[in-house]
Parts: sequence; structure tokens; C-alpha cells
Amino acid sequence: MPSFHARKAIGDAHERRVTEELNHRGWDVSPWGQGVMGEPVRVALRSTDSFLRWTPDLIAARDGQVVLIDCKSRMTSRTSSRHAIENAAVTAHLQLVAWTRLPLYYVFDDLDILTPSDALGTGIGGPRTTAGSGAPYLLVPADRALAFDHVFGPARRTALVSVSSL
Repeated sequence: MPSFHARKAIGDAHERRVTEELNHRGWDVSPWGQGVMGEPVRVALRSTDSFLRWTPDLIAARDGQVVLIDCKSRMTSRTSSRHAIENAAVTAHLQLVAWTRLPLYYVFDDLDILTPSDALGTGIGGPRTTAGSGAPYLLVPADRALAFDHVFGPARRTALVSVSSL
């Protein structure tokens, strides 16, 4: 099992990629959740059953719309083509959506999109993991996911500047 720091580096890289993809679509993105907390707070929070443990990674806005994004790196099985989301995260995120009245999206490595409702409605109970927390997961067929462009819009074209106009 990779170390926490190795898993964090993979997760941070995925968050940067999602941020870049959103920026290309005109979204302003800010880090949010445990990623902005100091290490002592993160460690202490992990020892509680508070739903704050599941605060999404990013918050984004465009044209007055605000969304919450939880980046899911290495949470898709290549053999079964299913996305995995921890049950506790889905429960916390359903509560967060109700409380904030903001949409929340899970973004996987391939940029597939699911919502907590998708996970709850179409996921099946999976086994407890042997890596990480050992918690139970919901497994959602990848073909139930939405495309990134469908949810966040297509990438905006950047204006090409002609050399002759300079």
C-alpha cells in the first residue's frame, strides 16, 4: 500500500488537473476542505466521526453558479469499470448538498462525473477496502457517469493572436 504522502501527491495532481480543466471552461476555482487545513487539524479531524472529514476538495463558480467538487483519484476499477465512493462520504455529501443547497460533483481520473444521489441510487454495496480506511464503498458502473463537458461545459477556445497584428 502506498504511503499517505504518495496517495496525497496523486490526489493533489488530480485536483490540479480538475482545476485546470475547469479554468479552461471559464470556472474560477478555489481549494476547499481538508486541503486548506493544517496537518494537526486534519489529523485530529480524521479521528472524529464529523462530516467535516468529507468536505469536498474544491469550490468553483462561473456566471453566478457555485458548485462543490470532490476529486476521486484512483477510485475506478479498470477490470470492472466501476467507480468507488466511500459510503460515509456519500452520506456526508448528501447532508452537505441539503445544507448548502449547492450541487456537489465527484470527478474521477477519466473526468467522469457522478453526484452523491447517483452513487446512492445506482451504486451497489462493495466490500470493505484493504487500503486506506478499510471502510465500505458504493460501486457505481462507470457507464452511469456524466461527461465532464456535459456538466461544466466545453473548453473555451483561446483567441489566437496573429503575428502580423502585433
